[in-house]
Amino acid sequence: MKIQSVITGTGSYIPTLIKKNSDFLSSHFLNEDGSSMEYENEVVIDKFKAITGIEERRYATPDLTSSDLAYFSAKKAIEDANVNPEELDYIILAHNFGDVKSTSIQSDILPSLASRVKHKLEIKNSSCVAYDILFGCPGWIQGVIQAEAYIKAGIAKKCLVIGTETLSRVLDPFDRDSMIYSDGAGACVIEAVTNNTTLGILSHISQTDTLDECYYLFFGKSFNKKADEDTRYIKMYGRKIYEYALNNVPLAMKKALDKSGIDIAEVKKIFIHQANEKMDEAIIKRFYRLYKTKLPEGIMPMSIHKLGNSSVATVPTLFDLVKRGKIENQEINKGDIVIFASVGSGMNINAIVYRY
Repeated sequence: MKIQSVITGTGSYIPTLIKKNSDFLSSHFLNEDGSSMEYENEVVIDKFKAITGIEERRYATPDLTSSDLAYFSAKKAIEDANVNPEELDYIILAHNFGDVKSTSIQSDILPSLASRVKHKLEIKNSSCVAYDILFGCPGWIQGVIQAEAYIKAGIAKKCLVIGTETLSRVLDPFDRDSMIYSDGAGACVIEAVTNNTTLGILSHISQTDTLDECYYLFFGKSFNKKADEDTRYIKMYGRKIYEYALNNVPLAMKKALDKSGIDIAEVKKIFIHQANEKMDEAIIKRFYRLYKTKLPEGIMPMSIHKLGNSSVATVPTLFDLVKRGKIENQEINKGDIVIFASVGSGMNINAIVYRY
């Protein structure tokens, strides 16, 4: 019998504030040079929805921060796994901007968000090691890969992996790309399981490209030239990211699947980072094209339409929602082969092949 890394519990936190596309009709969007856009907001919003698929997104209430959202999702995952928090060996928390209070422009990561979650969970065990990782949008998946490494090395039996973000606190209201971003958190408990049945993580792949791609996502000034020059916001070169993702994510997914020895016909679901509906669809189509096979209907669950892009939280949140039957016409069953995949700031890409 061999040791396998199996997700035994999941949890997510969906913020309660709903921000609809119509709420941006009164926004004053500007071009990068500070000039006014040539289209009315209604046209901008319609084009935005056609490309991204986003109809609305969720924002955290002013009294909550990323570590709060992380705690809520972590508590659900622990309860779902039915484990004693004191038995956790690691708490791995992925984020990008730390705790940003609704009234502040400053990121707070001292202490680490993972330490804050451990504190909120009231875990006394000092051998439970808590730390953060910064890996862009693929952070949660990378945390799962790290947990797998600890389990396979025999130094951990139970790990808690969390992805949390409050992007609404770091967006430029004068940039139309601000409509993409949202808040949320997702978590899972991964345990070492020993049996004769092949379960859990079968293979994984990660990569970082920085020669030309390092600053496709970055912190930059507001498009409003009258704004404080020392305040920075999340910015991106959308077209470059789209091209990079389309050219590289399908290949990374193929490497992971080929490494697992699983035939593509066995794949039942692909949980991909909810970045942009058109981009995600193009990635999956190209992935199946690499195998010269037809794209199965319903293979890619989507949550971006109602939840937006919450970075590291998108994949674990989507997985939890499907697992709990909360995404229409989507389900996963015991024994199903699924793929987790993401792309984001770095530029980083990763993928996991998993038997549920």
